[in-house]
Formats: sequence, C-alpha cells, structure tokens
Amino acid sequence: MPTPLPRADNFAAYTTVRLDRRGALLNGRDPVPPAQVASWLAGHLSVPAAITDIVVFVHGWQNSHRRASASSRRLFAGLWSGYSPDRYPRLSPFRPMFVSVQWPSRSDPLPAGYKRIRDRAHAMTTTGYAAHVIAALLGYLDASRNRPHGPDTLRTSGGQYLHCVGHSFGCRFLGEAISYAADPPDAPTLGWPWHSREPFSVDTFLGLQMAARPDIFQEQFRALVDGTAPISGPVVLTVSPHDKALATWHPFTEKVRGLGAVGADGAPTVPLRATAETYASTDFQRLTNVDASWRYGGHSDFWYPETIHLMLSLMELGR
Repeated sequence: MPTPLPRADNFAAYTTVRLDRRGALLNGRDPVPPAQVASWLAGHLSVPAAITDIVVFVHGWQNSHRRASASSRRLFAGLWSGYSPDRYPRLSPFRPMFVSVQWPSRSDPLPAGYKRIRDRAHAMTTTGYAAHVIAALLGYLDASRNRPHGPDTLRTSGGQYLHCVGHSFGCRFLGEAISYAADPPDAPTLGWPWHSREPFSVDTFLGLQMAARPDIFQEQFRALVDGTAPISGPVVLTVSPHDKALATWHPFTEKVRGLGAVGADGAPTVPLRATAETYASTDFQRLTNVDASWRYGGHSDFWYPETIHLMLSLMELGR
C-alpha cells in the first residue's frame, strides 16, 4: 500500500511498481503472471478519494533500486515543496499521489553499457511485457480515479488527474504504455484544446531528456500526438545540447544525436522559464520542445526548481 511522504498533512502517498528484465511485474522477487497483473494492482494500489493528482514517474538508465527510489522521492518531494496555492491557484487543493515505476537499468561503462541498456529498454517494451504492465497500471489508475468531467468541474476540487513523467529511457516506457493503455469508458472534456479520437486516460506527459531518435514522434510514437492515443494534454520534452550522453553516446546506437540533446523533429520550442515567470496554454502545442540549455548541464542535471515549476504549470494548465 502507498507509504506516506513526510509532510504535515496525510494526503500524499507513495508506492513502487517494479519490473524485471523482461518487463514483467514483480511481487517481491517473483514475476506476476500476465493474467494476474490486474488483480495484483487492485490488491496493492488504491486511489484515496482525497487525492487530486496522480503522478507516475519512470526513471532513466544507471539506477539501482535504491537510487531509483531516492530519485523518485526527490522528484515527488520537489513537487510538494514547489507547490503553493498562491503561485498555482487553479491547483488548489493539491493532494498528490506518487507512483514510482522501476526497472533494471544498470549497465557496464560507456559506450557499450549505453547500447546494452538502450537495447534492453527497447526489448522490454517491444518483445517484453513492460508496455503492457505500465499500460495496465495507467488503465487501472484511470479506472480507479474520480475522472474530471466538463469545464465547470475542472474549476473545483472534483476529479483526479493522471500525469506521466519520464527521464531518459523511461520516456520510452511511458510512450509505449500510453499507446497500449486501456481506453476508459467515457471521454471527459479537459482544459486542453485537443481531443483524442479514442477516450483517453493520461492528462499530461513530460519527458525529461528523452533517450530516443528525434523523429520518434513522427514514426513510432506518432499516435501520442495525432489524437489516436489515450492522452489529452501535450507531450512536452526538455532539451539541452549539454547532454553528453545523448549528444555523444546516443549516435553509437541510433546513428543520430538523442532527442533530449536536439529536440523532437518538427516541434516548436519554448524556453524553460524561471520560477517567477508564468507559462500560458498557448506555449504548448500537441508536441513541444522546452529549451533548458541555460539550466541543464547534463543528462541527469534536471534537479532544479524550474523543472518543478514546469511540471506544476502543466498540471495547472490542464485544469
């Protein structure tokens, strides 16, 4: 069951979902049979009625279980500490629940290790179970939450929002999973100006320094931006040319620099804004690059208040 985060109130909750090298869901050290994934989730995850926002985070490469847990808690604690009702009034009340999805991402030193993990992540989401397990997680969370309906409801405390955040190869897991996510029964009307041709389940998707080809949203992940995948908000991707892993090592595996170093092909770019500056809904198209070059100095160098501000702003703009 979710473990409370250290905070004065009791609304925050944190839980972990772990995958093995095949992408299978783990119950301790044992894989959960695919047919039992739904019942396992129902027995280990619940969405309390008081929760307003569910945040699912998938980490990147070179993370042990301990480091992945620490990174997840660091990100989630940043959202807690970065939020204030005065700065983000449309988020009030803000009572988040956090889900950390963890996968075996450790490898040998560069450059061989980078390729090995890239191949593992690709296999886990294509020939393995990872996309289906995370899709089941998203579908379960969507079915369990009190889904927002209509613009009037969105301006109240009613409704629970579902947000996906990935780092590096973790963005691939989420992209595949959203494409596979079970369609909810009814399509709500959210604050974003787009609609999916299918009922959708995910309200925002933020990719931090995504490890993928720059054209992935024109090909493999096209469904996430053309209205066919179950996602309502924009796909937002941070970019920094200072990301050595994606600028230097990624070409060894996919013959081009990684998306997080150069941006997604064909997408407009907006700057990563300082915390005192405000994002507008018009800043974000269906697919948007966020130029973080003035702040991010490397592949995992995104632990800044400006990143938290971007996340909270996306959550607020979807209201």
